[in-house]
Amino acid sequence: MTDYYEILGVERDASPEQIKKAYRRLARELHPDVAGEAGEERFKDVARAYEVLSNPDKRRQYDQGVDPTAPGGGAGGGFGAGFGFQDIFETFFGGGQAAQGPIPRARRGQDALVRMDVDLAEATFGAKRELQVDTAVACSTCGGNGARPGTSLRTCEVCAGRGNVQRVARSFLGQVMTTAPCTACGGYGTVIPEACADCAGEGRVRSRRTLTVNVPAGVDTGTRIKLTAQGEVGPGGGPAGDLYVEIRERPHETFVRRGDDLHCTLPVPMTAAALGTVLELDTLDGAQEIDLRPGTQPGQIVTLKGLGVGHLHAGGRGDLHVHVEVEVPTGLDDAQTELLRSLATLRGEERPEPRLASTHSGMFGRLRDKLSGR
Repeated sequence: MTDYYEILGVERDASPEQIKKAYRRLARELHPDVAGEAGEERFKDVARAYEVLSNPDKRRQYDQGVDPTAPGGGAGGGFGAGFGFQDIFETFFGGGQAAQGPIPRARRGQDALVRMDVDLAEATFGAKRELQVDTAVACSTCGGNGARPGTSLRTCEVCAGRGNVQRVARSFLGQVMTTAPCTACGGYGTVIPEACADCAGEGRVRSRRTLTVNVPAGVDTGTRIKLTAQGEVGPGGGPAGDLYVEIRERPHETFVRRGDDLHCTLPVPMTAAALGTVLELDTLDGAQEIDLRPGTQPGQIVTLKGLGVGHLHAGGRGDLHVHVEVEVPTGLDDAQTELLRSLATLRGEERPEPRLASTHSGMFGRLRDKLSGR
């Protein structure tokens, strides 16, 4: 008696799922369209083995020493009722929507992406903005079903509403039935007898809408804000996708943003830096006093805590770093020149000795340390 377990390459206690998996693998390898005529006989053996082992009654007879496909062997020869043509179809052509029923006309719409420019103040404090978008919306004339008002969808006469049709083809296995989407209705199971004039049967139209976007504090260029179900409405009046608003921050004329910190440069006269002074600086939060101590050096940084950009997720705000730029006077008159010469004499700086400063000090060192977080 032929060993069907050996033909499929499974153990005698193999589960039905293991038998089905082994059969599908061998059937793909040995199908004549793949292996040619050389694999035709073995393909028949594999099919016969699966016919027996996939049927509980036939497998029980076979395990008791009776081949149910042999002449006089119980169920008789050939491909009996236990052999699944659906398995053959799924093996070579796959399953899919056609075998499951009609395709729904209403499908989810696509997500949409738009860009919005914001200024530094809006990114710092957050804002509420109006945004106009051109997207697909449900057709108000037909309500999204695509049919002209006063008419309705009609069941497809070709597939009787199933969305698929069955065809019978002859092969060396006999008659094989396959299932394919109905070409008359496109697989929907229904047809639109008279399409809506406004949407041409699609169930949606293009329209311009105005949306309100809440811009949170801390957004930066590249930040995306998700507006759920505000994207494209799907065909057939299906649910809308999502709308993503991508932020682009416009450069500011005074402040430079690095992360959530702001940086700016404050020019200071040489005399004010030497003697010390109090200056007023216009910030995003209004006027703020800057207290410069006597002897303020070029490149010195004055930090104003909490006057930077809002943190997007953590709350709070970054800092404002003011970089002092000491201005050396030019165009001195005689009196001013004489005063500076007297000062240089008093300080013993008429002919200063040249010396190089360490790279860890001075303006560049302080700036580098500040930016590196030291």
